[in-house]
Amino acid sequence: MEFKNSIFIATSLDGYIADKNGGIDWLLSVPNPDHDDMGYNSFMENIDALVMGRVTYETVLGFQGEWPYPRPVFVLSNTLNSIPDHLNEKVFLIQGKPKEILETIHSKGFSRLYIDGGKTIQSFLKEGLINELIITTIPILLGGGFSLFGELNSLINFELKSSKVYLGNYVQNHFIRLKK
Repeated sequence: MEFKNSIFIATSLDGYIADKNGGIDWLLSVPNPDHDDMGYNSFMENIDALVMGRVTYETVLGFQGEWPYPRPVFVLSNTLNSIPDHLNEKVFLIQGKPKEILETIHSKGFSRLYIDGGKTIQSFLKEGLINELIITTIPILLGGGFSLFGELNSLINFELKSSKVYLGNYVQNHFIRLKK
């Protein structure tokens, strides 16, 4: 079984995924009258499960409407003890280091994972556990906030697989990790 850990995320021009207050309203700075999903639904068709941090989970819980994920979601948290009843069988709490977390999730039959959330992405990158990056750059400078990337122990090389422009303003780059 081949394991694949992917990131599908948007950043500002200066590399932030949230503003200084944790806000993400700027993600909607370019009108999208046709509701173009910018490849998200195609991406999700190739995902078995999601792994996200507690902050991202709590942000999604704050959105209006139904739970947006059709796949199981594993939430990394050392502080949460329960999830709302309506998310039973949809959301699962998990703890541990990235490699341990992956072993647990893989043992449940999930091999193609969507990794989401700033600190979660950073910890998986730091351990060399990300195979694919799909990053959509939004043409706005936030001047500070929560950075997508943090410090790494060593270089991680990727190659560009494709680049697309959406809505005449958003640039989406798809990178694949180079094998050593």
